[in-house]
Amino acid sequence: MGQTHQTYSSVVFDFGGVLVDWDARYLYRKFFNGDSAALERFLSDVHFMEWNLQQDKGRSFAEGVAELSAQFPHYADLIKAYDQRWEESISGPIQPAVDILRSLKEAGYHLYGMTNWSSEKFYQVRPKYEFFSWFEKIVVSGEVKLIKPDRRIFDLFLAKIDRTAAECVYIDDSAANVVAAAGLGFQAIRFESPGQLKTDLQHLGLLPQNGHR
Repeated sequence: MGQTHQTYSSVVFDFGGVLVDWDARYLYRKFFNGDSAALERFLSDVHFMEWNLQQDKGRSFAEGVAELSAQFPHYADLIKAYDQRWEESISGPIQPAVDILRSLKEAGYHLYGMTNWSSEKFYQVRPKYEFFSWFEKIVVSGEVKLIKPDRRIFDLFLAKIDRTAAECVYIDDSAANVVAAAGLGFQAIRFESPGQLKTDLQHLGLLPQNGHR
């Protein structure tokens, strides 16, 4: 502790918005013929993000879809589509961030994942992205039925990897999750872009400086 340059052994990644480009709008735009106001109205009417978070907390999609469709029968087809065509809400990997992940792997850091994600949907897409196999352990909120920024998922995560927060650099695009991680002793980085992440990791000494800053 007390040193100016802390040594970190482990790097912990969030997935959605950091390594994988997820947005329900990628799927839903296909249903609204360019009418983005109608799309946003639908998402707002059904409280989509709050509803989706319950699947991240472990509720099954079957239960979530049935419940929301009963509440909003006129939107039932759109609600079902999210379950049936969920993979269309991912546009693909955020490749420059995956390249950074590869550099950290090659440098010998322990890599871990901690994600707010429905376990049903995570295990459906996991085989499609090779980089998921680079992680030594992944904690999926839907599996443990806890979601970030609840400190209990961080405590559970540290117990699973048998490391202290002070040994870990934590990367997430959510400000609330970054604040929670920092409060528990992680060196926490808010992901805004791959370029910014690379610079922050260089400043921490995890990646080499490349001639130009």
